Amino acid sequence: MRRWFLSLLAALPLFAQAEACIVHSRAERLDVKVCQQNRSIPEALFRSGFCQPQLQGQEVEVEFVEQCPQGAFGICSDAQASNMPYRQDIHYYGVASDAAFLKPYCEQQSKGNWLKP
Repeated sequence: MRRWFLSLLAALPLFAQAEACIVHSRAERLDVKVCQQNRSIPEALFRSGFCQPQLQGQEVEVEFVEQCPQGAFGICSDAQASNMPYRQDIHYYGVASDAAFLKPYCEQQSKGNWLKP
């Protein structure tokens, strides 16, 4: 039994740990803040790819946190990441009326579930 438990503990780093990144981008008439909560993306890929958007003409700040903060107007839960087998929860902050186009995108393109916190 103890051996089985130790084997299980050794395998834990293979799974995505609770981690999130807050991405805040700004441009002349744009101010967008989202938080991506990792579900199954390998940690190195999450940190180097998913949390490092290349947005031309925008100032982008990224902050890594343990979990997404309260205050989102909507969450795309269990969203599939861009034609990959990985999953994440995307928390949206700012203009609540953006839900009109974010909700359909979440459900149809990302195959996620839209939640209103």
